Amino acid sequence: MKLSELLSDIPVLEMTVSPETEITGVSYDSRRVMPGHLFVAITGYASDGHQFIPMAAENGASCVLCERKPEGELPYILLPNARKALAALGANWYGHPAEKMTILGVTGTNGKTTVTYLLKSVLEQVLGARVGLIGTIQNMIGDQIIPTERTTPESFALQGLFAQMKAAGCSHVVMEVSSHALALHRVDCIPFAVGAFTNLTEDHLDFHKTMESYRQAKAMLFRRCGFSVFNIDDEMVAKTVKEAACWELTSSAAGRQADLTASEIVLRPDHVTFTACYKGESCPVRLGIPGGFTVYNALTVLGMAIGLGIALPAAAAALANARGVKGRMEVVPTPGKEYTVIIDYAHTPDALENVLCSVRGFCKGRVISVFGCGGDRDPNKRPIMGRLGVKLSDLAIITSDNPRTEDPDKIIADILKGAKEIDKPCLVVENRREAIARAMREAQKDDIIVLCGKGHETYQILGTEKTHLDEREEIAKNL
Repeated sequence: MKLSELLSDIPVLEMTVSPETEITGVSYDSRRVMPGHLFVAITGYASDGHQFIPMAAENGASCVLCERKPEGELPYILLPNARKALAALGANWYGHPAEKMTILGVTGTNGKTTVTYLLKSVLEQVLGARVGLIGTIQNMIGDQIIPTERTTPESFALQGLFAQMKAAGCSHVVMEVSSHALALHRVDCIPFAVGAFTNLTEDHLDFHKTMESYRQAKAMLFRRCGFSVFNIDDEMVAKTVKEAACWELTSSAAGRQADLTASEIVLRPDHVTFTACYKGESCPVRLGIPGGFTVYNALTVLGMAIGLGIALPAAAAALANARGVKGRMEVVPTPGKEYTVIIDYAHTPDALENVLCSVRGFCKGRVISVFGCGGDRDPNKRPIMGRLGVKLSDLAIITSDNPRTEDPDKIIADILKGAKEIDKPCLVVENRREAIARAMREAQKDDIIVLCGKGHETYQILGTEKTHLDEREEIAKNL
């Protein structure tokens, strides 16, 4: 592709390379540069791509796109924001594939993964569509699974994924949109048909610093989509409704005045039921995933379906056939035992509170929780989770999550600062395998063990290494 085509609609401050130069590829990792590539020097948080320009030149880069004039002989294209430009480069390189499909984005602290999977199922059932999915657990093209490393890929890779999906016949793509992706321009140049905001609770403050900054990052999605769905039972989400630059649909399960509402809610150990109402039309909804927050996830899916012109009864009927998501209120088989074990990804204060309150609603015995907090992440939420975990459990076992490069005992000490505010006993078992075994030894008839934090993950990050740890296997070992 000629450089002039690649730079289409990208404002350039200065360039020392001919627009007629043929570009053989685009790289933003100097180690992957090949002869004829355009190297994009991104200013990151851990490293600065400008320092790798010499390596890119050695590997055969024909020119570099950068924010500062480089030293040396390599021709350059100078512009204000390389990250922003990378998104446009990706769209130009792959032929704007997102514009040829219907893109649906879900943002929020909790619920994104479940909403995207349920919406994918609804679209497949009601429209007969081939649907792509981009998210935390994995990416999918129809039923084909593509492993993923982050919730939202880097912008250039994301455009490549869209191109794959379009070539495979996808008409729709549902994707989780993280606050990092919005703030770092990973989802620029994407025409979202429908966007949804599930909730906003404390998380990622190591990056965003304040809750308002976190909210503003999420709000960026609703200035670039055609239709938005907002859960107005969440105050931070309700605040964002006023800033939307598109037609919005509000939802509520708490009796607030909204476009789409849930009433007559019934929570069971293996499903929820409620009545959904939209513009005077009511219909029953049944979803085979336990928990009160399942109602909110279902409302978000129904709202997004309505935004695509799908009738409420058709969307509700499809939800009844949808399956749950691995690691989200996942009931693990425990043959021969009279207690239940549930695995959930809850790793934020709000998610922990939601899952434990939901389980309390249908548990006949004791609620036994096993939880920890991730290392190298926002430490402010640790005492909050300690306080909630102990308060909402009959027995709380505090353990390690993904300690990463932090001292596990230091993380647990932070959790205990909040746990000690509650006048209830708790156990500390740092080794997560041993903590699971201890919970299963403690469990009695009708108790429910809730393993929080790992969800779909089949590993534990100790230091900088991933060690295999599948909680389903640990449960089976201890039966």
